[in-house]
Amino acid sequence: MTPILFTSVRLLDPASGLDRQGDLLLQDGIIADHGANLGRPEGALVIEGNGACLAPGLVDLRAALGEPGAEHRETIASAALAAAAGGVTTLCALPDTDPAIDDPALVQFVVRRGEMTGCLTILPYAAATAGCQGKDLSEYGLLREAGAIAFTDGRRAIGNARTMRLALSYARAFGSFVVQHPEEPSLAAGGAATEGERATRMGLPGIPVAAEAMMVARDIELAKITGGHVHFAHVSTAAALAHIRAARVLGLRVTCDTAPPYFDLNETAIGEYRTYAKLSPPLRDEADRLAVVQALKDGTIDAIASDHQPRDADDKRLPFAQAEPGGAGLATLLAVTLARVHGGDLALLQALDLLTARPAKLLGIEAGRLAKGAPGDLVLFHPERGWRVEAGKLPGKAQNTPFDGRALEGRVLGTWKNGRRVFG
Repeated sequence: MTPILFTSVRLLDPASGLDRQGDLLLQDGIIADHGANLGRPEGALVIEGNGACLAPGLVDLRAALGEPGAEHRETIASAALAAAAGGVTTLCALPDTDPAIDDPALVQFVVRRGEMTGCLTILPYAAATAGCQGKDLSEYGLLREAGAIAFTDGRRAIGNARTMRLALSYARAFGSFVVQHPEEPSLAAGGAATEGERATRMGLPGIPVAAEAMMVARDIELAKITGGHVHFAHVSTAAALAHIRAARVLGLRVTCDTAPPYFDLNETAIGEYRTYAKLSPPLRDEADRLAVVQALKDGTIDAIASDHQPRDADDKRLPFAQAEPGGAGLATLLAVTLARVHGGDLALLQALDLLTARPAKLLGIEAGRLAKGAPGDLVLFHPERGWRVEAGKLPGKAQNTPFDGRALEGRVLGTWKNGRRVFG
């Protein structure tokens, strides 16, 4: 493999606090060295950075890929193209597919399909319950042995408290954790938007904010009972974040993530019944958006995930209440996160930490860092280069972006996987 020398780049490594101008050398697919004025190996390909930022490839904690069962929405190959364009080199895939990833052979299938793309490591979640139906537990030991990174029912909440208690206990026994969609199912059933004045005015069935906080509070108590590790996905409300902070003070094994729509958009984005902005959980009011931003700043939130949910035109070209929730998020993950840097809410290293080192640490994997001997998974980006999100022109199949028309600053110039350029 031809050595690659990046020169005149801003090296950013949240894991070590590195932020300096310098060079980085890739040899045989790994990071051989980085620093100032590295020598040029014979035959090396030189990439002149001109001051662009070089960081670890992004680690996406949660994305739905469509395959198996919904290839008309997205395939693993098309999702890999979108991921590479967004600087993502490692991705955790949700198991609520058709069939659900509740069998060791399906876990191995997803891993292999990721390897076949050549540009993306896929770490599959396994179904916490058989078929993601919330009833009988899956075979945790066999699924972990096959390569499952953790357990979840994806965008379906585990509503039964006894089932969730058992899931936390079993996951703990196998050195893993459970990811919960924090929404009390009976309160959320049939809802299309956050309950309140806007939903009432638009004639939409509402989902109370309390549905999220109630599920978070319940599962924190179950984590206390079991000693298990519960991770809350796409947290979007101040009330839920308050419960999580209190649990941390008690030393409980409670972590959480959020997704860009919940710190960049509020419920006004669903105006004129924009179904691309119909998400699960739904967009919240401005006070909750600001609470999510604050939780990013103070460290309550452990990671930013793309929350990629591919939908096709038939899913979205429906009355708002009947349209499928979900938004495409891979290609916009980095740029929308950088909007909080440009807005003064986060430092650049702090933002990248939430996209690289912290999710990697949570998963216990060797990724998300610039260190000698680490895999050559890199993203080169210009933090101030502008572009506009246009549904229909995004990489990959999924075009259902809630950020359609949004002007962003932060363009990915190139992505490398194991030392091989896969985008740009």
